[in-house]
Amino acid sequence: MKQFWNEFYYKNGRFMSYYMVGGFVFWIAFLIVLPQFFMFEQSFHFKLNPSEVGTEKDVYTLSQYEYIIFGAGDNKDGFNIIDLKVFQNTIIYSIFITIMDLCICYPIAYIVAHVLKGGAKIRMIMALLIIPYWLNEILRAASFRIILADEGILNNFLIKLGILSEPYSFIYENYALFAGMGYAYILMMLFPIYNAIETLDKNQIEAARDLGSPWWRVHWRVIIPHTKPGIVSGCVVVFMLTASSLALPIILGGPKLLWYTQLIYQWFSDGNNWPRGSAYAFFLVIFCIVFVYIMLKIFRVKIAEVAK
Repeated sequence: MKQFWNEFYYKNGRFMSYYMVGGFVFWIAFLIVLPQFFMFEQSFHFKLNPSEVGTEKDVYTLSQYEYIIFGAGDNKDGFNIIDLKVFQNTIIYSIFITIMDLCICYPIAYIVAHVLKGGAKIRMIMALLIIPYWLNEILRAASFRIILADEGILNNFLIKLGILSEPYSFIYENYALFAGMGYAYILMMLFPIYNAIETLDKNQIEAARDLGSPWWRVHWRVIIPHTKPGIVSGCVVVFMLTASSLALPIILGGPKLLWYTQLIYQWFSDGNNWPRGSAYAFFLVIFCIVFVYIMLKIFRVKIAEVAK
């Protein structure tokens, strides 16, 4: 550690070294650790009036987490069926969107990394992919709503072609939400896979083909094992961002689907119940961390490989 700091200090100088380290520490401590710790601590309290905070009523409790599983005390079902169903749907649909992005991004990343020749083409394609993301996420979600609304561009186009006789409700059936979420985080999947494929020696691919391997076996036995850290990294990021998304479900979600983050927002905003909202938020965080850890173990990928 001392050697690393000496090299870092020598390369960047005193001012820039302390400036970068200080900014990093401030970002981690005050913008991530302290707010999360405050929410974690809040989740073990009752909802109290401001005048009751610090009194004998202000004690630690697990009631907020019990509510997530079992609901209110007079719940006849025994479990908080509605909220748990919302949580289950959020995780299932997040996995689906992650797999959808993976199926789209893997062939694109392979083509860009190993089929196209010349740096100019690659830079042009990357620029075209990045430019739409200069817009705010909310604006991009609103544009998807305009395109996929009942009177939107897509429905009008399909009706004029004679494919549809009346508008199809993409928003009501949640296709707009899946498409918008898949698009919103697709670059988070594309770039890790592209970076991993780009480091693969093309001679290995040629050797496999010379030995008579069909294209699917070349990918299965050569390319995918080498690209596995990039694939897992992209999947982890897309899954976490999708499961924790709030703006997109509000803008593009139909009435038949409620996202778990909307429950969290309702407890914080409409219910003004910060302890319960904090418990709901940490329940999602803990589950996602455990889920990702299990997936890393199943696919035998180390966290250090994902972080590269």
